[in-house]
Amino acid sequence: MAITCFAQEFATPITPSRMFKALILNSHNLIPKIAPQGIKSIDFVEGDGGVGSIKQTNFADGGHLKYLKHRIDALDAENLVCKYTLIEADVVFDKIESVAYEVKFEASGDGGCVCKMTSEYHTKAGMELKEEDIKQGKDKAMGLYKVVEEYLLANPSVYA
Repeated sequence: MAITCFAQEFATPITPSRMFKALILNSHNLIPKIAPQGIKSIDFVEGDGGVGSIKQTNFADGGHLKYLKHRIDALDAENLVCKYTLIEADVVFDKIESVAYEVKFEASGDGGCVCKMTSEYHTKAGMELKEEDIKQGKDKAMGLYKVVEEYLLANPSVYA
């Protein structure tokens, strides 16, 4: 099994704590509300949101995915870091065994933050993964971050 890593980051004028609360701690409530065309619901199928919890994201009808399950591996609300692993999906991954993610929110000098995301793709034996293989998923994740950013800009008291 090989591991392929990808990193991406983006700057936002939103404070790190608000982004962390919106995208990590309360995503199960916020994201289906502000992006119903893409995500039907996010439910905890195990646990209450802490380490070891399993969260299932149910996508809106018509997409190529119906659901994904992630396990929360580490949650550090003080340092605004979350690590989680994709453990199940309704589609067969022909090249991938699992995907481990780390998301951190760091303060920037302008009062906003930089969101840093690292993805570790654990591929099946003999398989090679290229960035274009995962581009669609990365683009959708970045789109979701932008939707949350726009919502928080329009609603400055939410998660303040």
